[in-house]
Amino acid sequence: MNFRRRHQREEPEINLIPLIDLLLVILIFLMVTTTYSRFSELEVNLPQANGQAETQKTTNIRVEVAVGGSYAVEGQTLPGNDVAALAALLKRQAAGKSSPVVIINADAKASHQSVVTVMEAARQAGLTQLTFATQRSTP
Repeated sequence: MNFRRRHQREEPEINLIPLIDLLLVILIFLMVTTTYSRFSELEVNLPQANGQAETQKTTNIRVEVAVGGSYAVEGQTLPGNDVAALAALLKRQAAGKSSPVVIINADAKASHQSVVTVMEAARQAGLTQLTFATQRSTP
């Protein structure tokens, strides 16, 4: 005989109201702190090239600059390091040529002043188009 009364146990249940409140607060926080960025694109209309191929070939004047600061224009070595002499030689080389391009081929160990001297001589000779010759480095 069992005189004890059987007590019915209450089933445990999860209270969802605090969970819903917490999720609602997090949702409101995320909505307030989110920034919406609008991406705008630039509409660019590129020009059309209707020109013909270049009929006139540019002429080059090669100027070599050695380590010691000596110059050679088209293989002709300049005796001194004078800017005026270099400008005169460049002017003679450019005579009769239309829009010549001066290509400066300087040694890697040549001083910056030597290259600037060539640029100054080209300016004095009236040659405005300059470029530098380089070589690819081997890996």
